[in-house]
Amino acid sequence: MWPSDSAGAGSISKAIVEDGDRFTRICNACRYCEGFCAVFPAMELRRTVDEHDLAYLANLCHDCRECLYSCQYAPPHEFAVDLPRLMAEARRQIYSAYAWPDACAALCRRQWLLLVAAMVGAPVLLLVFVAGWIGPAALFSAHPGAGGFYAVMSHGAMISLFGVLGLVAAIAIGVGAAQFWRAIDDRALTAGTFRAVVVAIRDALTLKYLDGGGEGCAYPDEVPTHARQWCHHLTFYGFLLCVAATAVAAIYDHVLDYQAPYPLLSVPVMLGCLGGAGLLVGPPGLLWLKRVIPTEAADTRQTGMDVGFLILLWMTAATGFLLLALRESAAMGAVLTAHLGLVAGLFLTLPYGKFVHGIYRLIALVRHAREQAPVGKDVGTTDQTND
Repeated sequence: MWPSDSAGAGSISKAIVEDGDRFTRICNACRYCEGFCAVFPAMELRRTVDEHDLAYLANLCHDCRECLYSCQYAPPHEFAVDLPRLMAEARRQIYSAYAWPDACAALCRRQWLLLVAAMVGAPVLLLVFVAGWIGPAALFSAHPGAGGFYAVMSHGAMISLFGVLGLVAAIAIGVGAAQFWRAIDDRALTAGTFRAVVVAIRDALTLKYLDGGGEGCAYPDEVPTHARQWCHHLTFYGFLLCVAATAVAAIYDHVLDYQAPYPLLSVPVMLGCLGGAGLLVGPPGLLWLKRVIPTEAADTRQTGMDVGFLILLWMTAATGFLLLALRESAAMGAVLTAHLGLVAGLFLTLPYGKFVHGIYRLIALVRHAREQAPVGKDVGTTDQTND
């Protein structure tokens, strides 16, 4: 069912919204943390917070946790102000509320089931299908030279499979993003300017608000460090480089008529190796940080979503490197099928896992750039404060 204008209503529980409103009043009275990130300047523009305001603020929060360790009203104080936990819970509910189609919203709450299907089910099903299609003998035979991959799965089959999966994922993500766009304030966003988008993209690409105001995240503990920021950069840019490698490979195949696998020093392989290296290092770094974070500061209900996505990214990169090493051997067919199965599983999880937080966060940053620009001045010509 296509979403109506009321889609997403009731996306955050009443108790969470009430806590968000209470925390906002306390934070606006104190204002000690206003230089840490985008959340506090945005809070200062609001005397009260409703469900849509909290959806906006929650996606501005980068979970750097500096405010938690700096707050004089944090637990065990009777006010119990814990913004990182509140924002994480709000985001978890938002992912489910804006998932499309509605029947798939439960996948956001059953991450382990979804990710087991992606990491095990999809590769096994594809392996069984390919073995049945070309036969076990061909699957476990060497296919050296250009066009070897297509001896295992034809070019047309690859295009059809990933074209359909990519289109479905793009539509689901797009519908969810459109619902979130309208929910957090359609007037502010439709009135947005090109400069606001540029500022938001700049802030997202540099992870500006993951530095705790300059010293780094208070993550996993109260000692500031840039480790989480670096690991996020390795993961994000590793993913982008892998996407770029796929795009260049498509040009090689369709425009230059070069068939995979490509030489080691070709552009697609070099881009893929750089991206894969980032994905081999970044996700384990983030997993380690999650492993050592104090239990009282962790949002355990979102662990499955975070951990599963990171493991899936790592497995995809690892099988990519394994394929590069074994592409001339008889094991190439099985490794290629496993790698493609993981990529297919990744496509299936994108609209219902941690990937969507990047989309929603970018939309929130666009609105932030708009509302922080003083009237009569261009977005991006002033700093992010609004005294």
